[in-house]
Amino acid sequence: MKLVILDRDGVINYDSPQFIKTPDEWKPIPGSLEAIASLNQAGFRVALATNQSGISRGLLDMVTLNAIHDKMHRSLAQFGGRIDALFYCPHAAEAECTCRKPKPGMLEEIARRFGMDLDGVPSVGDSLRDLQAGLPLGALPMLVRTGKGEGTLAAGGLPEGTKVFADLAEAAQYIIREFA
Repeated sequence: MKLVILDRDGVINYDSPQFIKTPDEWKPIPGSLEAIASLNQAGFRVALATNQSGISRGLLDMVTLNAIHDKMHRSLAQFGGRIDALFYCPHAAEAECTCRKPKPGMLEEIARRFGMDLDGVPSVGDSLRDLQAGLPLGALPMLVRTGKGEGTLAAGGLPEGTKVFADLAEAAQYIIREFA
């Protein structure tokens, strides 16, 4: 099985320092939905791993998060794309849970759900914590310059072997070319 792991905010949709709190605030980055559809069409399963501390902060509830994800799924379907599994951490950083990236809990759950090792599996994010989460499992870190990506790149300290792309569309082209 071919698998790709994606972060949500800043990779698929525009991010906001005030969090994405409503379906109206969820707006896809140009080319991102088509990129996911092209990964699907090339035989890749797509898993989403996203920190959503806005839930524990009281900025949105589960009904609203589900509505945001419903909008994402419907938007993707218009391009023939899909997310095969969606994982989120609702906790704030101070909760010290094992699922909040940069800890690997969500990615460990993805590995269990798909019954596979994540060694060499592309993991695309826009922040250092996205890249760090997959390292203990051998996932291949890929940084996009969208969202927080430019700032992450400028700050340095990227994991060894990190591939850097303009956006998800460019990353998807690389993944399809190198891993399909």
